[in-house]
Amino acid sequence: MITAPDLVVAVGPALFETVVTGHGDTEVRDVFLADPQEPATGGPGDLVLGLGLRNAEEAVELLERCAAGNASGVVLRTGLAQEPAVVATAERWLLTLVALQPTVTWAHVVWLLRGVIDRAAAPDSPAAGDAGVHQELFALADAAAAIVDAPVTIEDNQSRVLAYSSQQDLSDTDPTRVSTIVGRRVPAEVIAHFRARGIFRRLARSSEPFLVPDGPNGIRPRLVVPVRAGGEWLGSIWAVVDGPVSQEVTEELSNAASVLALHLLRLRAQADVARRSAIDRLRTVLRQFSPEAPVEVRLPSPPWRVVALNSPDGYDVPQQLDLWESLGRRQGWSEPLLADLDGTVFAVVSDGEAVPGSWRWLRKLVGDQAKDNPGTAAAAGGRARYPADLPSSRAEAVELLNLVRRGVARGPALRVEQAWHVLTVHRAVTSLDTTKMDGPLATLLRHDIENDTAFVDTLEAWLNHPGQPQQAAKDLHLHTNTLRHRMKRIGEIARLDLSDPRERLALQLQIASVRTEH
Repeated sequence: MITAPDLVVAVGPALFETVVTGHGDTEVRDVFLADPQEPATGGPGDLVLGLGLRNAEEAVELLERCAAGNASGVVLRTGLAQEPAVVATAERWLLTLVALQPTVTWAHVVWLLRGVIDRAAAPDSPAAGDAGVHQELFALADAAAAIVDAPVTIEDNQSRVLAYSSQQDLSDTDPTRVSTIVGRRVPAEVIAHFRARGIFRRLARSSEPFLVPDGPNGIRPRLVVPVRAGGEWLGSIWAVVDGPVSQEVTEELSNAASVLALHLLRLRAQADVARRSAIDRLRTVLRQFSPEAPVEVRLPSPPWRVVALNSPDGYDVPQQLDLWESLGRRQGWSEPLLADLDGTVFAVVSDGEAVPGSWRWLRKLVGDQAKDNPGTAAAAGGRARYPADLPSSRAEAVELLNLVRRGVARGPALRVEQAWHVLTVHRAVTSLDTTKMDGPLATLLRHDIENDTAFVDTLEAWLNHPGQPQQAAKDLHLHTNTLRHRMKRIGEIARLDLSDPRERLALQLQIASVRTEH
């Protein structure tokens, strides 16, 4: 299911802005073009496009008709959508109102929205997928190549290749373009070269095409055309040229870039819808697997582990999810299995060879990140051999990550098998009811409170270093003789038998439980 606010988020602020949320959970199933000369308006599930409206009065009338028909929302040009009377009407009827930027035609809006809605309706259907958009991108690359009479690649703002022209033989161009096309990404050393020359800063800030001179290792000159929509940098067109090109060619490529911007918006929106759908399905499996109603999730070969991920302070959960997805993709995990659930980001990884998307790979990635970003951590639950085992693995991962955050278990990345003893003690400690504390520890606690002594601390250090009074005294910053004197006094206050291993264990669990409470 996709709602009007979902569509706004998916397409981005380059085109849309939500003015009034209204009933934000109402599903959008189609786009309806409202004609001000016709009485008909959209019904339930329709997102109504208010084209041809001349003033606020006509916009208000349209909103009232849409509210009466239970439409899912209304899209108006920014000028009308922000009129006080229009906003008040939408708020009164709890109708979602979306503002459309004035730089795009209604025909393009229909094409863009219907592609996203179709993708949401059937996320796994090839017909509803983004194959059509990709084909159009390759056609645009060919068209751009014909304009400039040179090989062309179309890239997103992460330097990933989306399409390339087919008119030129790869042998006729430079090695960098070959590597870019074969790897579907600009090589790292080439990115570093362009970054050093300020190319990406210029792309992010400017809309004007510019020429990049030749570089080392056979890098030929390139005409670069930024692709933007509503001020947002979406990608770029790169043409391998021999030198400066005419103003006429540059203007034609700029026109092609404006068309390309809409395709990139649609591609991103469809990818966002597919991503949201995949996250929702993975959440369902992690929460509780149901054999009666299994959820389709593309998992690698078992066994798996559910990993709870922690990011440095300053990120909310959606930002953490985006951060881990971006990090995983940059390191080769092409389809990250990530989802947020109950305030924590989870990854489902394979428990086999050290390949992207495996626990071994993720453990190294987290370790490398933690060196420069303290607070980065990962805790892996037990092995899951069947989908029904995933919720249990998730619960173990959460439990272990909480211990890592508190410093009880040592990170930055570990499995439950490595911390079994810490988990065993933690589970025993948390099961104790400190309000019903009895035995020698209760006596010592009362004595410490009434006499301002530290006998519980003394006993804890003694138990933590059996047979090592010097080390226990060092932890307490005491002389060894002072420690022995205190232990003698403790024996006089509370009846203790520290030769009994069960009594020592019970005392340590009680002390740990008290410490946890405080």
